[in-house]
Amino acid sequence: MAVWFNYWHAVFRYKASLSLPNFTKSTVMKMQGKSVLKYDVYAPTTITTMLRPRRQEGQAILQEHFSINPSVPFSEYTDIYGNPCQRAVLPVGPVTISSEVLAEVNPTKKTPAALPLLTRISDLPDDVMHYILPSRYCESDLHEINILALSIAGHMSPGYAQVEAIRSWIHQNVKYQYGITNSSTTALDLSRNRIGVCRDFTHLAIALCRNLCIPTRMSVGYLNNLKEMDLHAWFDAYIDGAWHTFDAVQEQTNGYRIEIAHGRDAADVAMVTQYGNAFLESLIVEVKLL
Repeated sequence: MAVWFNYWHAVFRYKASLSLPNFTKSTVMKMQGKSVLKYDVYAPTTITTMLRPRRQEGQAILQEHFSINPSVPFSEYTDIYGNPCQRAVLPVGPVTISSEVLAEVNPTKKTPAALPLLTRISDLPDDVMHYILPSRYCESDLHEINILALSIAGHMSPGYAQVEAIRSWIHQNVKYQYGITNSSTTALDLSRNRIGVCRDFTHLAIALCRNLCIPTRMSVGYLNNLKEMDLHAWFDAYIDGAWHTFDAVQEQTNGYRIEIAHGRDAADVAMVTQYGNAFLESLIVEVKLL
């Protein structure tokens, strides 16, 4: 049996660590992110993980560490989105998976003075086309999503202005709260219930943007200035030939990020997928600017 583990909705003992030194918003910073997952494994369990950072523009990986204790062999591969993935079989008993990264990162880009306009579908690169299609958690083709998208941003110039209007609307109209949604909650569910966590905020934003023919993807990783430290989800929209970062959880999209993975929605970027009988006892996330 395949079990998709979604850390946003797992029940675990939680510990947070956050350090914020003084810096200017335009400064490139060194940022450290660490995740420690502790399991009780009741039968040998195959897992795949996405816990090592992407190597891409905007984040230079200086050091990283990945380990499973007790030590077991693991292999690595790159998925269809370019995300680094790991595979292993966890032994019976207590198991700790640790991942740590030190990166030099740019701050999230500010809203440009001249707002980029929508890229016509006929001009989209081939590898961007699937980001305008509906996906497992982002039902962008539904009439109810279309009505909501048009009510929020239908009157605005196509492109960046629409995405920012959607981001702002979600931030203002959806309550952030743990324990209400679960791993099956979709964008449509959130559009009705309007309460959830970063995963849910991101899914709704993606569905609304795609409904307006704006390619949009989900990204996950570390963010330095969360009120409650955790692994975080945000979204990127492809506008005027480039990807732009948006975060519906924040009042304004800002801060420093280390991206671990991106894909169509949470089904593509699960930090751990397990195939067997294992229980997550705890998740500890630490983020620090140096």
